Amino acid sequence: MKRILSYLKPFRLRMLVGFIIKVTGTMAELILPYILTHILENVIVELNVSKIVFYGAVMVFFSIVACLGNIIANRMAARVTTNFSKAMRQDLFEKTLYLSSADTDSFTIPSLESRITTDTYNVHNFIGMMQRMGVRAPILLIGGISLTLIMDRALAFVMIATLPVVFITVYSISRKGVPLYTKVQKSADNMVRVAREDVQGIRVIKALSKNEHENRRYDKVNSDLSKQERWAGTVMSVVNPVMTLLMNLGIAAVVAVAAFRVSKGLSSSATVIAFMQYFTLISMAMMSLSRMFVMYTKCAASAKRIAEVLDTPDKFKITEDTEKSEGTHISFENVSFSYLGKKHNLHDISLSLKKGERLGIIGATGSGKSTFIKLLLRFYEPESGKIKINGRNITSYSREQLTAMFGVALQNDFIYAETVEENIRFGRNIPKEDIIRAAKIAQAHDFITAAPDGYAHMLSSKGTNLSGGQRQRILISRAIASNPEILILDDSSSALDYKTDANLRRALDENMAGSTVITVAQRVSSVKNCDLILVIDDGKIIGQGKHEQLLESCAEYREISESQMGGAFVE
Repeated sequence: MKRILSYLKPFRLRMLVGFIIKVTGTMAELILPYILTHILENVIVELNVSKIVFYGAVMVFFSIVACLGNIIANRMAARVTTNFSKAMRQDLFEKTLYLSSADTDSFTIPSLESRITTDTYNVHNFIGMMQRMGVRAPILLIGGISLTLIMDRALAFVMIATLPVVFITVYSISRKGVPLYTKVQKSADNMVRVAREDVQGIRVIKALSKNEHENRRYDKVNSDLSKQERWAGTVMSVVNPVMTLLMNLGIAAVVAVAAFRVSKGLSSSATVIAFMQYFTLISMAMMSLSRMFVMYTKCAASAKRIAEVLDTPDKFKITEDTEKSEGTHISFENVSFSYLGKKHNLHDISLSLKKGERLGIIGATGSGKSTFIKLLLRFYEPESGKIKINGRNITSYSREQLTAMFGVALQNDFIYAETVEENIRFGRNIPKEDIIRAAKIAQAHDFITAAPDGYAHMLSSKGTNLSGGQRQRILISRAIASNPEILILDDSSSALDYKTDANLRRALDENMAGSTVITVAQRVSSVKNCDLILVIDDGKIIGQGKHEQLLESCAEYREISESQMGGAFVE
């Protein structure tokens, strides 16, 4: 909780002012039964109308102060809570964007989504209630007990005797809440994961008529979540009934003792009336505290999950490169990598490229092609070996320096709900003429201008109002638009027909001569003109060279080439 509560520091002054106003309003509320007792015992017996009106006006005044104080303090608390939550969510989202790929894999995307939404909501609710009831309830409790001790100690001691039992009961039950609600949030993560998968794959689900299958799969995780929520709710719901029972027993004991004391002349009926009002206020305060304990259990579980993300150390460490080499643009030196630390997904990869050269990577699905790209982009750190750009180890570049070198179109890239122009610009300071140039190279300009509003045409989320080939050309345009030093096309032309693919490759050769281009593809036609082609199988390079060399020396490459259009290519 300390990590989360640190976000309240900028609002300390506003919280202090709100605290003072809240205390003033609550004290005004506390004084009302005391004034009533004075009226009943001392004023009415004098039959002085002016005094009765005066003290009545005093009660109205304190009532107004109590009302206004609570309203103003609650409004201030709401504003603090809103700003607090906004800052916390912003930092959590920003941290999520900068998590290493390994950390993202560890947390999982559905869990991160749940932490940004549900968990921050739980913390928001608790912080808001803490400022509203967390101030008022203790004052009502302590102030009410203090005033009842002044009015009638015997009755007050009867009431006080029930409070330790109440506190122990609430505390004992609430301790069980944190682990219970942690399990609830994990079940919520699973439900979000299934819903997310089904939304993304809705077309496949419909095409294969698997609606009922997915309904059953969702029903399972939904039932698991309901089961966890039901158990947590059942345990925590014991608090209020037990509180009510104990407080009612306390009231019964107070009434019994009060009746005895009034009959013996040891107390007055006016005192008993005021005393019961105070007991009601104290009961309300205890009920509020019990609700806060229940909310705290949710908040503590959520705060822990949020802090786990916020406190994750940045894996992007910058080192000093003392072994600079010249003459190559990109080099891999005996690089090996494993996602799970058991089997190498890439093993002993070595190559070198000069500036402006073309590298093609081809291989079966799961062979390690995309892993090669992720290591070059430093999404993951190699277990051994070095990756260098311009003779420097990539670990010696800052994140901004490294990413500025690349233009990337990944196979699972995304389009968001914005115009074509903004999807290509992607928040970068790129002039319109460069966007049009990039679209022309990517063979996207013609279909973009065919729309009535051209580059101002609004795209839907994930580009669902585009064909597969159009989406890929928009993504390639985005990669080219910044005129990058290194252009990476990771299976980003798989939906293009052969003619468009050939035109794209020709345009890249003519317009991106100064950039080093890395093409990951399933088609031999997409890589055959590259200066260097890597054939990867099971994480190892089983062949490298130019197209003609590989046809002679690599049986796997030759087999792939011959299986695709009999080795013929569209140029």
